Amino acid sequence: MKTFWLDLRQKQNFMQQQGYQVSMLRTLLSDGSSANFLYRLTSALIRYRLTPLAFITLWLNKFINGCVLGAGCQFGKGLILMHPCGVVINSKVRGGDNIVIESGVVIGDEKGKAPTLGHNIFIGAGAKIIGGVRVGNGVKIGANAVVVKDLPDHVTAVGIPARIIKQEDHP
Repeated sequence: MKTFWLDLRQKQNFMQQQGYQVSMLRTLLSDGSSANFLYRLTSALIRYRLTPLAFITLWLNKFINGCVLGAGCQFGKGLILMHPCGVVINSKVRGGDNIVIESGVVIGDEKGKAPTLGHNIFIGAGAKIIGGVRVGNGVKIGANAVVVKDLPDHVTAVGIPARIIKQEDHP
């Protein structure tokens, strides 16, 4: 559960960057924190080979928060589910640290291949990331974008299909 607390700390920092002064309690009670907790609990149960209990937490997440985060998906510390309603993430997805996911995001498998996400990524509401694509570090994906090709580090992508509109110089 240490990872869950790191997620909450990152969420608090993210909200403060948006101009909100929030306590850890308010962060814990904000939208998405229960979905994040149930995801981390599911991951822990899978790790300790308590799969039947993990399926219960998956079911709870689906019905309480309206999201489906596959039992096998893996994310590093700092995962933020801002608004979990409608979020669907395939079990094969792998993600790095500090990923922000807005509502309605789908990160899915195509033909047995699932996306791999780098670190420090923002995924806007309604965005879709499909197939065996790689999303680099420091990427921002706009609302409703559909990513079907790899995205290099430090870019902003929008549209259907997603196209790069901004490349940041980053050392």
